[in-house]
Amino acid sequence: MKRLCSICARGGSKGVKNKNIRAIAGKPLIAHTVGHALQSGLFDLIAVSSDSEAILEAAGAAGAQLLVRRPDELATDHAGKLGAIVHCVKEAERHAGTAFETLVDMDATSPLRSVEDVHASVRLLEEGGFTSVITGSPARRSPYFNLVETGKDGVVKLSKRGDPPIERRQDAPPCYDMNASIYVWNRDRFLAAPSVFYLDTRIHVMPEERSHDIDTELDFRIVELLFGHREQTQ
Repeated sequence: MKRLCSICARGGSKGVKNKNIRAIAGKPLIAHTVGHALQSGLFDLIAVSSDSEAILEAAGAAGAQLLVRRPDELATDHAGKLGAIVHCVKEAERHAGTAFETLVDMDATSPLRSVEDVHASVRLLEEGGFTSVITGSPARRSPYFNLVETGKDGVVKLSKRGDPPIERRQDAPPCYDMNASIYVWNRDRFLAAPSVFYLDTRIHVMPEERSHDIDTELDFRIVELLFGHREQTQ
């Protein structure tokens, strides 16, 4: 089974300036994710895509095997990540001279995942023959019970209603927060119709303490604290 790991990291972070190369737990943020890919031993190629030379340099120093310069049109504030992943896959296959079978994208801003999370996500996809696998953690709020939304008229209502209506949180179906940590795809089906969700998408559930995604300065501080806690308990 030929597998590609892509790590897509833009240079123009707004919430935390230069977050992908900012030091956390002793090394640049992006180095943690490159390390997870290397430590897993799963991948024929680890490719990092970025519009930032500083990020590419840090990724190369951490062990990334292919550095992909992302086109400017795929690195704007309005550009979606799927386009960058498709571009990275095509560049990686051109470089490798072969097509991969399993694609794994790991977010550089989720450094608390474990290598076993990577293994479990890939195993779930390949053993089940599914099109995609995402990762998430149990949600603190349920759209069936205490997650609300407002309409154009300002009226507040539950985001999702059960039939019959759900009156206790314990009776609501399990719900999860996507943690943006790991995405796994069947390569052919992804390139034919790039998406996150398909009719057979599955989820690998991770605990909350491994699911923090860094988007703000507060997130950065929380992750720093969790890294410190890990060191104290190991």
